[in-house]
Amino acid sequence: MNIAIVVSEFNEKVTSRMLSVAEEKAKLLKLNVKYTCKVQGAFDIPILVDALLKKKDVDGVVTLGAIIKGQTKHDEVIAHSVARKLIDLSLTYQKPVCLGISGPGMQERQAYARIRPVAERTVESVVKISKELKRIR
Repeated sequence: MNIAIVVSEFNEKVTSRMLSVAEEKAKLLKLNVKYTCKVQGAFDIPILVDALLKKKDVDGVVTLGAIIKGQTKHDEVIAHSVARKLIDLSLTYQKPVCLGISGPGMQERQAYARIRPVAERTVESVVKISKELKRIR
C-alpha cells in the first residue's frame, strides 16, 4: 500500500515526533510512504491532501498536527474546519484520509502525551479503511 503523510510544522516539537512515530509504524506495517509533505499549520493540510489524493500512486493519506489551546477559540475553529474538509476530501476521492491532528482544547503537556497513540492509530486506520474499502467494492 502506498500512503502519503502531511504534517503541520506548527508546534514542531510535537509534530516532528509524530512524524517519526508514523514513519516507524508505516515501516513496521510494510507500507510505502510515497510522499511526506510539510505545511505551516493544520489549516494548510487540506490543499496538499487534495493534490495527493489525485495521484494514482497514493492509496491513502495520514495527516498529523497538534492544535494546542491558546487564549481564544481559534483552536476550535481550525480543528473543526480542517476535520470537515478532510472528511469531504476522503468522500470525494473514495480514499482514506485519516485524522492524526490532536486537539482542540488541549494543553501542551497533553499534546506530548498523545504523540505516539495518535500517530500510530492514524497509520493503522489508513490501512484498515483501505482494506475495508477493497473488501466491499
